[in-house]
Amino acid sequence: MEAAVFIVSLVDCCALIFLSVYFIITLSDLECDYINARACCSKLNKWVIPELVGQSLTTVLMLVSMHWFILILNLPVAAWDVYRYVKVPLGNMGVFDPTEIHNRGQLKSHMKEAMIKLGFHLLRRRWF
Repeated sequence: MEAAVFIVSLVDCCALIFLSVYFIITLSDLECDYINARACCSKLNKWVIPELVGQSLTTVLMLVSMHWFILILNLPVAAWDVYRYVKVPLGNMGVFDPTEIHNRGQLKSHMKEAMIKLGFHLLRRRWF
């Protein structure tokens, strides 16, 4: 049972690393004007829910298998993903909105968030 939990968590962690790199590449393409804001936000919004599910899956697995230390480390990231998804204003396209991504430094904050998540997932992979 414990081996299966950690194998699923490792695969999930690798998928989340891939998603973080994908977010960074797509946001940097927007920053360099290789793609427009609507295409960028459309691409990224498709992957917000799978990222949320992946992070929540690992958190729930650690809760069920009673690995408290890893649970405590994963809980803030899962809570942040849920908060970010729930707090999308009405009328926006999703977490990434093309009309607001260039306003108020949202592009930089999204890029910083993706970098922090990439670092977190790389460190988390070392635990498994």
